[in-house]
Amino acid sequence: MGLTKSEIFTDAQNDIALFAKAFAHPARVAILQQLFKMDSCYCGNLVDDIGLAQPTISQHLKELRNLGLIKGNVEGTSVCYCIDKENWEGMKQMMMQFFNQNIQTPNECC
Repeated sequence: MGLTKSEIFTDAQNDIALFAKAFAHPARVAILQQLFKMDSCYCGNLVDDIGLAQPTISQHLKELRNLGLIKGNVEGTSVCYCIDKENWEGMKQMMMQFFNQNIQTPNECC
């Protein structure tokens, strides 16, 4: 597969693609769902709750953190995670704007 020429696309197009990548793996979706269940930071064991190996969970958490969808704080020997509300709302607005586009011309070509 060739390199993605991200520089030829707009910032919005690149951002939408990155956020879509976050939802492209069911483990990341499961992690986000688990974090949404909590009213505060989640300090539980995602390995037990989701059923994947620790290195796998850590890799997915890293991806979500890098996108800014979650944040984490070290508390003792554990790291507590939560949804980054501001970034989540920004991502939602961007994705909704993309998904709410309407077809402008009649679809007669296919």
